[in-house]
Amino acid sequence: MNKTPLILLFYFAAITLCVAQNAETILDDAAKAYEKSNGISVQFIIHIQSQKQGISESFEGTIQMREDKFVLITPDARNWYDGTTMWTLIIDEVNLTTPSGDDLQLINPMYLFRTYKNGFNYVFTGESTTDSGKTAYDVQLTSKGRSDIEKIEVQIEKTSSLPARMTVYMKNGIRSLIRISKIQTGINQPDSFFVFDPKDYPDVMEIDLR
Repeated sequence: MNKTPLILLFYFAAITLCVAQNAETILDDAAKAYEKSNGISVQFIIHIQSQKQGISESFEGTIQMREDKFVLITPDARNWYDGTTMWTLIIDEVNLTTPSGDDLQLINPMYLFRTYKNGFNYVFTGESTTDSGKTAYDVQLTSKGRSDIEKIEVQIEKTSSLPARMTVYMKNGIRSLIRISKIQTGINQPDSFFVFDPKDYPDVMEIDLR
C-alpha cells in the first residue's frame, strides 16, 4: 500500500489545525489587549465603497471605548452607547434605540473582539506591514450566521496586539475600509461619559425608538 497520500493527508491536516490555532491565538491576544487597555481612544479614517450602489465616500472619526461602552463621533452624527441603550444625535434630534449585535458590529467594528468566537470562522492569512511601518498579522473572519456581514479582514500589530486596519465586506456589496491613524490606551472614562446628557443639548428633541 502506498503510504504517501496518507502522509500528505496528515501533513495538510496538521497545517490546517496550526493555521486555525494561530488565528485564534492572535484574536485572543487582541481581545486581551483591549480588555487590559483600561479604556481606549481611536482616531480613524474610513473609506466606504460600493460599485453596485454607486457609493464612494471617506471621512474621519473618533471613538472612545471602555468594555461594552463607546462614544463615536463622525462628521454626520454622534453616538453614545452605555452597554444597553444607544443615543444617536443627528442635527437637532437624538434617537434612542437598543441595538442588536449586528448593529453594534457595523457601528463599532472593535466590538468584533468581544464576539468573534460566537459569530465567525477565522483563519490566519499571513503577515503584512501597517501604514506606520510596523509588522502585523492578518486574519480573515467569515460570518457563520444570518448576518449582513459577509467577512471581515483585520490587520493586528504584532507588538501591541491592537488593530491597525479593518475591512468589512457586506453581503449587499458595500465595503468599508477602516484605517486607524492613532490609538491610545488608559483613557478610563467614567460611566456617565457614555450616556447622552440632555443638559448639554437643550434644543434637541429626543425620540424613543426602543
